[in-house]
Amino acid sequence: MAIQLIGYPISTCTLRVVATLKELGVSYEITPPSDFSELKTPEYLATKHPFGKIPVLIDDGFKIYESRAIIRYLVNKYQGKNNSTVLIPSDVQKAGLVEQFISVEISYYDEAVHKLVAQEVFTKFHGKTPDPEIVKEARVEIGKVLDVYEKLLEGKDYLTGEFSLADISHYPYTYYSFSSGHGDLWEKRPNVARWWKNISEREIWKGIVAELNQK
Repeated sequence: MAIQLIGYPISTCTLRVVATLKELGVSYEITPPSDFSELKTPEYLATKHPFGKIPVLIDDGFKIYESRAIIRYLVNKYQGKNNSTVLIPSDVQKAGLVEQFISVEISYYDEAVHKLVAQEVFTKFHGKTPDPEIVKEARVEIGKVLDVYEKLLEGKDYLTGEFSLADISHYPYTYYSFSSGHGDLWEKRPNVARWWKNISEREIWKGIVAELNQK
């Protein structure tokens, strides 16, 4: 039975899972909720996600929610089974660095970039006008975070030195920042720009973006 992924294809957190599934060569079927109101129904809250969120992954009867938990689960179960892609190394120290940068992403990167994307993408999606002051604040916050990343990426093509789950975790919000016209924040920092070029030009991610642009 193919893995069932409940989520919207354009959702940032769903994209994080999709990228991991594709990198690992794992087949899946995506099932979008009928509409946003379904996420708050008693049935969905009781059987899918207790906080009414996406994505939710169901694998042979096993259910797991929260995108970063899902992608770790997928690596733990499927890495090495369908291809040679390594997203979390077996070496304990290298694996620790992957976890470190996933933590950095959720603690510092995500918070700043989410503020921007929420205005420039999600607000527009719901037919509203972005708040220019919030956008301005977000750009300043992102700049401060990327200044640290510029140092962290010195002499490296990827966050841990090799492509990993930590890089995948950064995909969605960075992509939407670029597509909404704010890529200059990344491009003006050479190390950060090199890193994004390296991960965004992977064939798997290019294919995902091509599918997004068709929707």
